Amino acid sequence: MTGAYVSHAAGYVDNGGPKVVTSRFAHEDSFTLERSLATGGYEGLRAALAMTPDAVHGQVREATLLGRGGAGFPAGVKWGFCPEGVWPRYLVVNGDESEPGTYKDRLLMERDPHQLIEGCLIACYALGLSQCFLYVRGEMALAQERIATALNEAYAAGYVGRNVLGSDLSVDITLHWGAGAYIVGEETALIESLEGNRGMPRLKPPYFPAAIGLYGQPTIVNNVETLANVPWIMSNGAAAYREMGSETSPGTRLFAVSGHVNRPGVYEVEQGVTTFRDLFYGEAFCQGIRDGHELKMFIPGGGSAPWFFTEHLDLPLEAKEVGAAGSMLGSGAIIVMDETTDAVKACHRMVRFFARESCGKCSPCREGTTWEEKILARILDGHGRPSDIDLLLDVGDNISPGPYPVAAHPDEGLDAVPFPPRQTTICPLGPSSVAPITSTIRRFRHEFEARITRGDGIPVSAAAPGGEVGA
Repeated sequence: MTGAYVSHAAGYVDNGGPKVVTSRFAHEDSFTLERSLATGGYEGLRAALAMTPDAVHGQVREATLLGRGGAGFPAGVKWGFCPEGVWPRYLVVNGDESEPGTYKDRLLMERDPHQLIEGCLIACYALGLSQCFLYVRGEMALAQERIATALNEAYAAGYVGRNVLGSDLSVDITLHWGAGAYIVGEETALIESLEGNRGMPRLKPPYFPAAIGLYGQPTIVNNVETLANVPWIMSNGAAAYREMGSETSPGTRLFAVSGHVNRPGVYEVEQGVTTFRDLFYGEAFCQGIRDGHELKMFIPGGGSAPWFFTEHLDLPLEAKEVGAAGSMLGSGAIIVMDETTDAVKACHRMVRFFARESCGKCSPCREGTTWEEKILARILDGHGRPSDIDLLLDVGDNISPGPYPVAAHPDEGLDAVPFPPRQTTICPLGPSSVAPITSTIRRFRHEFEARITRGDGIPVSAAAPGGEVGA
């Protein structure tokens, strides 16, 4: 279909551009095996089975398929990290999408589970694996039901199980439901959870999953959207995939845009050639900021990403460019905030999430995130101290060492902060809590100062009015 329309898939918006992973979303029955087969489903698997496993792996590597889970590491390169001669090996699919603002993987699992299953099968064939685990977030009941039904259909039709499509490939896919912990989105914590333990990250090294992963065996962990791209690559070829997007970030990518735009939703866009300005203001995309307001700030890659401002609007949606500017595209979640937003409240809401989701394994994160949340709550309650702003930065520096330059004026541009962030914790959850603090204090220190009270209880200045970012 052409033109911009909102489908019945919750939150998906067709902007009329190229489609790699959302081509079936226009159909109400997109999640069924019948619709999948009628629209080219499992043809990528057939094409892969006609090739050698090494050739399939080579196609994914040649396509430069970047991981869609946050790190943006090339999937084909990651597949090659397993040590030779060590068996068994496992494929683990990270469907525990829980980054604030992210909801694109949920749509892929709900609307086209067979595409995901096909991607898993192709990956297993390329790597010589016989067991795949699909880990789906506990709250995603519909996604779990759709995947379970799709697996039953695929087993019955001979696409999963012994001798797939009459070949020598035999693969079992196990669906595992999570229990709702944010931390298991980190790959080693997810593996701990799969093994029946409390979800806590492992030290890397030695527990690098490709070498020592699930049950102590080599394990490849891929994101849902990453694997959903694989069938298209096998059906159309790596060269066709590289014709879309930019040279360093080929193909398309899903972005979940929420917040203060006129048309929030999930968009499939070409990487590297679409800018944030295009996405926020384009007629085929979000159609501008709500109620005619001005943009104040936006989070480009989920709640753990450092925040961006109006001077970043013309950056392309490309990991390399965004990283050089001091943030990340991360999990593909963009949260937009207009001029009515209270920066202190927005910061507190994000920090509170990370404080409550800390697994407690690392002292800087366990203690520091709680301190950050309490200090911010004290400021919002009108009991802040003049020293609290620098105290927040100091606590953050102990979790994720700076430096973090601060603007002398609200409109002053800033050099990029260190990225990727340095950390004193095993996983990035701790530094994720620091990102909103350093982002807002660097640009909106005056809003914090406006909420700090003097000893006699009289505010230094009136706090900026405005709403809050969605929960």
